[in-house]
Amino acid sequence: MKLLKYCPSCGKESLQWDGEKKWSCPNCDFRLYNNVAGAVAVVIRCGNEIYLTRRNQDPKKGKLDLAGGFVDPRESAEESCKRELFEELQLDINISNLKYLTSLPNIYHYKEIDYNTIDLFYEYRISEKFEASLELSEISETQWIPLSEINLEDIAFDSQKRFFEQYLKSV
Repeated sequence: MKLLKYCPSCGKESLQWDGEKKWSCPNCDFRLYNNVAGAVAVVIRCGNEIYLTRRNQDPKKGKLDLAGGFVDPRESAEESCKRELFEELQLDINISNLKYLTSLPNIYHYKEIDYNTIDLFYEYRISEKFEASLELSEISETQWIPLSEINLEDIAFDSQKRFFEQYLKSV
């Protein structure tokens, strides 16, 4: 978080990071908060298999990931699920079929900044498997994986690893 040095209010090189969530300027009393960002992750499930994507960008390029992403301003978490699944997979879902499962904190490290997130996990069950049209800028491939074959070391983010530890016990 040392990237930000100059106060956007007074322009002096005086911005100080508190080590957790706030920058402040002792010269003009400016404050900038790095609040928690909302993100969604969707378990697309067909029978005993789930649909995972492989990341094509950092952070965690090459690792497996659930489809999803950050919640946009003035958007519900469910609307974010719908938008992200369409953007990433060209999958048009019915929001009413989403089932909220849990939330977990995470740290999303991107370009030398740690973003604290609250990851909201949803399940979307389908009766027939599909193959998606990929948004290759974000995803290099997709695959259906049996629940019994999920390897937590292949999963990109710590929150998803913790999620799958619990999810796999409940199925």
